[in-house]
Amino acid sequence: MRLWTLHPRHLDAKGLVALWRETLLAQAVVLGRTKGYRHHPQLLRFLATPDPAAALGSYLAAVHAEAVARGYSFDATKINPARHPGRLPETRGQLLHEWEHLRRKLHIRDPARWRASAAARPAPHPLFRLVAGGVRPWEKSPARPDAR
Repeated sequence: MRLWTLHPRHLDAKGLVALWRETLLAQAVVLGRTKGYRHHPQLLRFLATPDPAAALGSYLAAVHAEAVARGYSFDATKINPARHPGRLPETRGQLLHEWEHLRRKLHIRDPARWRASAAARPAPHPLFRLVAGGVRPWEKSPARPDAR
């Protein structure tokens, strides 16, 4: 499961569909509708909020908006209607780490998007506001760059 810090616009088609499905799974976890993945590290920043389901509802709403902009038909009725009132802090180091991780995937899956990403500046998902800091401790990847 990867709940990207990156804005969904950066993802290729396969990545966007996977994000939708994985976030719906995360939503099911916090709503108590499934027993698996309850302790998944990607959930920690959502579980730390007063209302994890609302935070995931906000996250999914932005993923849905990106899908609609691309002409996909993701079912909005699957999104919890509650919304998080603000933005969650996330570190610049985490964003940059995920950017490099995504670019490695794009190099293989979508070379045109990978080439375009070379000149792009990574933007965060609308739920997040960037703060100083490195890669988050819950990140499972062995590469952990310093904050920039």
